[in-house]
Amino acid sequence: MKKSGKDIWRGLQPAAVAALSTRDYRAPALAKRLAGGGVEAGQIVSANRRSLVAIWIPGVEIFARAIHVQRQRGLFGELARRDEGVLGSLKFWPKQWATARMFANTAKGFHVHPPFVPEGEDPAKWLRRRFSGRANVASNYEAEQWDVMFFVQGRVEMILRDVREGFRSRIMHFFIDGDNHRGPNNVAVVIPPGVAHAVRVEGSEDAIMVYGTSTNFEPAFEGRIASDVESALLPESWRSFLAE
Repeated sequence: MKKSGKDIWRGLQPAAVAALSTRDYRAPALAKRLAGGGVEAGQIVSANRRSLVAIWIPGVEIFARAIHVQRQRGLFGELARRDEGVLGSLKFWPKQWATARMFANTAKGFHVHPPFVPEGEDPAKWLRRRFSGRANVASNYEAEQWDVMFFVQGRVEMILRDVREGFRSRIMHFFIDGDNHRGPNNVAVVIPPGVAHAVRVEGSEDAIMVYGTSTNFEPAFEGRIASDVESALLPESWRSFLAE
């Protein structure tokens, strides 16, 4: 069939033809998708970091994990090795480790941990100095909560938004696979204080997370921004928050 243009719709009523539109199947640039509808975590890890600099949230790290399949037995997934890899370069080793199980069709967040700002310092200037490069962030792990998250079961959607004083409100939206779904989306995520984060379970399988924090758990530092998350679609409170 070689018809093109309006001719192919001659058999439809005029009102129906007028209502038609053509979907654009071309994929937007990775940076645009990362800040919008979301991307597979493996695409972030394999991308040239410089191509994402305009959208990357300073202090956030996403790194690949090694998952070793043991035929007829199960699998073995590495979390992190002290003083090696991304955590080694950040000089970040958690003070507390914990686990969380998220039932299918549930979500957590948005919530955020307060960044440390010394008395007498301008918050925006101080934070911009600290996050101008990795070398500046290591000195305050005892004074504020950093997270490193690993997913050992299920599939999740994660959304990050920078809400630190003096920073643009960058958004990073991506999808992570647990160890039982071995592939390029097996990643870990480092989240600095001042970056709001939310996690939602995908599909009908529970998600199990292991995470480390730079400080011991303190409920007073768990600042909740939007908690109406018990629906399949992104709740209105999330959409309003992201649109600000």
